[in-house]
Amino acid sequence: MTDLDRLLDFAARSRLADGGFGYLGADGRLSTDRPVEALIVARMTHVFGLARLLGRPGAEELVRHGVGALADGPLRDRECGGWRSSTDDDTKAAYVHAFVVLAASTATAVGAQGGRALLDDALEIWQDRFWDDGEGLAVDEWDAGWNRPADYRGANANMHGVEASLAAADALAAMGTGADADAVGRLRHQALRTVERVVHGFARTEDWRLPEHFTADWTPLPEYNRDRPADQFKPYGVTVGHQFEWARLAMHVRAVTDEPPSWLLDDALGLFAAAASRGWAADGHPGFPYTLDRKDRPVVRARLHWVLCEAIAAATVLAQVTGEARFRELCRAWRAHGESSFADPATGSWHHELTPTGDVGSGTWAGQPDAYHLAQMLLLDGRPVRGSVVAMLS
Repeated sequence: MTDLDRLLDFAARSRLADGGFGYLGADGRLSTDRPVEALIVARMTHVFGLARLLGRPGAEELVRHGVGALADGPLRDRECGGWRSSTDDDTKAAYVHAFVVLAASTATAVGAQGGRALLDDALEIWQDRFWDDGEGLAVDEWDAGWNRPADYRGANANMHGVEASLAAADALAAMGTGADADAVGRLRHQALRTVERVVHGFARTEDWRLPEHFTADWTPLPEYNRDRPADQFKPYGVTVGHQFEWARLAMHVRAVTDEPPSWLLDDALGLFAAAASRGWAADGHPGFPYTLDRKDRPVVRARLHWVLCEAIAAATVLAQVTGEARFRELCRAWRAHGESSFADPATGSWHHELTPTGDVGSGTWAGQPDAYHLAQMLLLDGRPVRGSVVAMLS
């Protein structure tokens, strides 16, 4: 079985001497020919923050290292504000900023030096630049100078905006100051509004085939990226793993909502059931294809580790919420599949991509750069559902 300590040992190899964390290849070594990516720096900072909560030796320094890189490193745009997507890309992306908020929230929760200041800065950017209060959703992307937002809107960035908002609310609530109380309530309400628009609105309307891509006025774009179906973050079609992820996040929202509406659980169950029944072995091979079309036919048949991790995580959370044995049974079955197919004994992590027949692939994700999905999956098991993973550990 995958061991969390060994996974964290592997993840620690991503530490860059001059700040932040880098991209780990399939052999477990740092890739020296890639730019530093804000996404990876933020995700790793979050993961090491979780490790700090568990009392892991060395984790405190790694969190501090990540906070320093985000606060003062080259990814921070001191002139215009916010964070560049990478050292080679000045785009201001909601997806990236959501993970900066998540990393800063976790750093704040574990008392890392500079964590609260980073969180305040990241939340200010999120609220001022990305959150659209009229829509109850976030815009997706701006140019480097914040001159105008892109016309595209996406569900993926909003999904991680929900996760980040819940984590920030939990971190601020733990501070226990009256000045933070309004922000806690606002962030949790924003998370609920987004889940209502996306899950109770878009997904339910489409019989749980969640649209991912939209115009600026939130009209679905079903043909978006048809010519680039295996895009890492904006693939064409229905993304199975996101349906699991939204189902789980709905339960995190439910856990921190006073008098939660019944649709939160009902819709989570519907979204989960659709992803499980339509996705598993859709092409006749075990596992979940990356994407399906609107008729539930596989488009990108590659198996991505994060999709299976999110399926297991969603089943874990629903087992806790409902007490139903069927979710626990799915956890066991899917986890066994992951251990027999994705787990890499050479690194202690999981291969990020497999072909339908189980060979290591690289059509969408090369290497093993991301400990985020796998670490959270391992940590959710057996813990009561809260707004964030940090709150569950605490």
